[in-house]
Amino acid sequence: MKALLSVSDKTGVLDLARELHALGVQLISTGGTAKLLADHGLPVTEVADVTGFPEMLDGRVKTLHPMVHGGLLARRDLPEHMAALQQHGIGTIDILVVNLYPFEATVAQPGCTLADAIENIDIGGPAMVRSAAKNWKHVAVLTDASQYPIVVAELKDGGQVSDLTRFQLAVAAFNRISNYDAAISDYLSAVDVSAGVPADTAEPRRLLFPGQSNGRFVKVQDLRYGENSHQQAALYRDLYPAQGSLVTGLQLQGKELSYNNIADADAAWECVKSFDTPACVIIKHANPCGVAVGANPLQAYSKAFQTDPTSAFGGIIAFNRTLDGEAANAVAKQFVEVLIAPDFTPEALAVFRPKTNVRLLKIALPQGSGQADGAHGRNAIDIKRVGSGLLLQTADNHDITLADLKVVTVKQPTPEQLDDLLFAWKVAKYVKSNAIVFCKGGMTMGVGAGQMSRLDSARIASIKAEHAGLSLQGTAVASDAFFPFRDGLDVVVDAGASCVIQPGGSMRDQEVIDAANERGVAMVFTGVRHFRH
Repeated sequence: MKALLSVSDKTGVLDLARELHALGVQLISTGGTAKLLADHGLPVTEVADVTGFPEMLDGRVKTLHPMVHGGLLARRDLPEHMAALQQHGIGTIDILVVNLYPFEATVAQPGCTLADAIENIDIGGPAMVRSAAKNWKHVAVLTDASQYPIVVAELKDGGQVSDLTRFQLAVAAFNRISNYDAAISDYLSAVDVSAGVPADTAEPRRLLFPGQSNGRFVKVQDLRYGENSHQQAALYRDLYPAQGSLVTGLQLQGKELSYNNIADADAAWECVKSFDTPACVIIKHANPCGVAVGANPLQAYSKAFQTDPTSAFGGIIAFNRTLDGEAANAVAKQFVEVLIAPDFTPEALAVFRPKTNVRLLKIALPQGSGQADGAHGRNAIDIKRVGSGLLLQTADNHDITLADLKVVTVKQPTPEQLDDLLFAWKVAKYVKSNAIVFCKGGMTMGVGAGQMSRLDSARIASIKAEHAGLSLQGTAVASDAFFPFRDGLDVVVDAGASCVIQPGGSMRDQEVIDAANERGVAMVFTGVRHFRH
């Protein structure tokens, strides 16, 4: 039995080679890998000695040879193949261990030039991997160090790698090649050549949207069904998911997550991690029905729940702080589908242990100060499927600060009102358009979402507040887009709003500003809108 080892990343390869040698496997290798093995006393045959041809062109040509690919591709069950090998003195290769030049890591480095990127495109490695994977019935191909122990264990146990493992290794190999080629295509398709091919000495300017988009996703799990029971579904994650995103979470208990659970949980987590102070978000049908900040998780939850206790039933609840026993006991009094937090205390886990159907998700907050950091853990690009195409856009990651606000009315907002306005604006970003959000004291007081008319959203928010027994007097209101006419402003002021935050930008802005002055309310413009369709 022969094994060819040629790896860029040497992690674990020395131990693998020792195990293979101990099992009587003949080692063949190239360049730096061969030197590593020889330096540690392992007998190794250089590929150049197998091919009878020296490595050349700075190592670009070393394994692209019939002596290598014949040994990988020959079917042992076809006499004519074996006769051809014997005729030309080609030996079979039974195990191939290859990982590729570090193209992805290279182009991720600041200052990477086009020349650096091109030099790290592997040619011989993918060719060998494809050959071995195609001939999976006779060759085991290892493309990742995590696979080494599996193969060694099977060789020790039965003297060969099983058919199932060889097939699974081949699938993994083709997936690796696919992702590798996609990374190269993504990079090169994004190089801006509007002024000609970039110089080798400078980092090339990159296009935000490349000429070709190659999706690279890995299946996390099959789901019981999709949005409705007659639909099939599965969850996939990015090949390299952002730290602090939903797909990096760990389910601690509860039933399997459904399609709708996952969609709503993502909405809850994206919203709650945008707050720096302890916060709670309750989601129902992809919309926040209660959002609040507080001194601790219990206070934040208690305030969020007040907004709309009816809709909170069967909702998704997310916290941006470790869930403790006190907050857990409060949440446990209502029916909750999914509960999300960066961590759970033993007391909190004990509260929900008897509630075996409640899904507990533990998701680490994005790296930063130890609190939710809006600059991290968010997608850079949003994707929406349309017919036989895709819509791509930069994600709505625009955060508003006090310095960004433009007061457009005679009446100036107080510091407390400014806090409420910014809070309301942050919540409105996660409410489906048309969105109207009433807030006061760090909590939502009424939420109107997803209506064809902004007036209807405002009326629904008022109705929900009334049903929850909440007064809207003195509240701050956020509108995700501008008021096209003064009637929308009149509705929220009639409901009790004392200040308003909106993007501005309508041809009738002055009419709405005049109305705000007439009604004696403060109004600020953000200059950006938050449509969420």
